[in-house]
Amino acid sequence: LVEDLNKVPLFTPLWSSVPSLLIVHHLFGPTAFQSAGLPIAAVTWMLERPIPWAYKTVPVVAVSESTRSDLVTRGMAEDRIRVVENGVDTMRYRPSEATERFEHPTILYLGRIKRYKRIDLIIDAVARLREDQEPVKLLVAGSGDYRGRLEKHAARRGLGDEAVAFLGRVSEDEKLELLRRAWVHVLTSSKEGWGITNLEASACATPVLASDSPGLRDSVIDGQTGFLVPHGAVDALAAKLRQLLSDPNLRRRMGEAGREFALSLSWDRASERLATALREAVA
Repeated sequence: LVEDLNKVPLFTPLWSSVPSLLIVHHLFGPTAFQSAGLPIAAVTWMLERPIPWAYKTVPVVAVSESTRSDLVTRGMAEDRIRVVENGVDTMRYRPSEATERFEHPTILYLGRIKRYKRIDLIIDAVARLREDQEPVKLLVAGSGDYRGRLEKHAARRGLGDEAVAFLGRVSEDEKLELLRRAWVHVLTSSKEGWGITNLEASACATPVLASDSPGLRDSVIDGQTGFLVPHGAVDALAAKLRQLLSDPNLRRRMGEAGREFALSLSWDRASERLATALREAVA
């Protein structure tokens, strides 16, 4: 029996005698209060509390070292946790000679528009660069309940459509084109399980700039496939953006390193490691 822990644990060991395996992407902890209303956030937070006790006899697969560390900190036995990173389809997500980068400096955020994603930090960094007469543009691709507040935030910072464009939900083909054409992909969440769009961008040879926060620090090799900056540090975020946008050779090197990193994390590798974990659980 495989339980994919997605927000609400099912506590399968308490009601099933079948050999089980728990897959954990990430636990919310206090960040639940940044992504949901108080009642739902409180329930989510409380349901996570007994996880180490309820699953103490079950082998666990965590999708990143950050998630493994979180589980250990909460009291789960380290020797019961195996890390199997999420993979990426490197045949689909790859550079294309037929697709050129945007003509002008363009950065991309691609994902859900939620409060804990902290897209406001990217908007603030863009505002800093625009104040210095740097013609950077931010594309925000995705949907979510925080879009209206972000649009108002951009307007308060004096950023119009020429500086920040909200594209809404995009198709898979549009997503691929954006990842290939953007100069830099940016992700500043306060916490993730892994940060899959970082890896998809890397597979397309696009450098990544991200917060040095749980999950994201696993999907970016700092100084090689992109940069990690202290979470919430807008000055550092703007400085690294400026560095990347002004140096085409740096972007090329980081893009090439990102592609190699993505190739080392194929779905074939992930499936083989998960199959091993399943066989051990049954044994």
